[in-house]
Amino acid sequence: MAGAAMVVSAVAGAWVQSQLSVRPALDPEQSRVIAEQASRDSAYIRENVSLLAAKVGDLQAKLISMDGLSKRVADVAGVSYTDPEIQANMEQSTVPVMDYITDEQGAAWSAQGLGQQLDSLSQQLSDQKDWFAMLDLVLTKRAGTEARLPTFSPVNYPYLSSSFGWRRNPVTGRHAMHEGLDFAAPKGAPIYAASGGVVTEARYVPGYGKLVEISHGNGLVTRYAHASSISVKQGDVVEKGQAIARVGSTGRSTGSHLHFEVRMAGHALDPTLFLAKQQATDQLVAHASAGDEAIGPQVR
Repeated sequence: MAGAAMVVSAVAGAWVQSQLSVRPALDPEQSRVIAEQASRDSAYIRENVSLLAAKVGDLQAKLISMDGLSKRVADVAGVSYTDPEIQANMEQSTVPVMDYITDEQGAAWSAQGLGQQLDSLSQQLSDQKDWFAMLDLVLTKRAGTEARLPTFSPVNYPYLSSSFGWRRNPVTGRHAMHEGLDFAAPKGAPIYAASGGVVTEARYVPGYGKLVEISHGNGLVTRYAHASSISVKQGDVVEKGQAIARVGSTGRSTGSHLHFEVRMAGHALDPTLFLAKQQATDQLVAHASAGDEAIGPQVR
């Protein structure tokens, strides 16, 4: 009897399990509703994927346009493409040309493929942003460098009584290196800062007479010697074109003039490398007003 009871129990359990595993059957109306919903979902997904693909194409076109613009701006700005950092950045920012997205591209139509392309475009946009930031930095540094260069004429008298280089010293009669330019100008004529900077010397210096020295940063300095008077003091910050002194003949000099020097890390440079082209004359010429003093025939 116990064995029979166990057999009956097993058969009953199997029957109940079979009944529970039977899937409920759907009537035709339910099947139609589910099919229509699936169709609508599929159409919605396809529509959004198509819109996403179109936006990907638009972004690619804009990136190509930005890449061309950045190269044109760099070309106009004179930024050399041979610079290793700039060249590397430009190569990274290059956008591949893609005119269309079709079924032939397979995964490109899928959400996963479009997501990958969007990630790639995001990286390319970041590279373009970095490139423009680098270009802005280069232009800013260039503007700052150019602003520091002593390009402003220190006097309004462009005639030179002595140029940069070896010459016979008018005082000692010996040949010596003349480390600046001598501008023929009447006593009292204003002397201007050739560039902005900080006044590091404003005092009498043997040989130079009353001297103004201005530091323009990065080891670049200018000197203005033989002044009759000085209107700035050590530590003053001056702007390009600001009056700093007046022409004179103090120190070792044979006549009223301005001795102008440009030095880099202590070494004398030819000021004509920075100033507009000057005219060297054998005889001094001065556009002096009626009240200005005459200029001597020789100056140092």
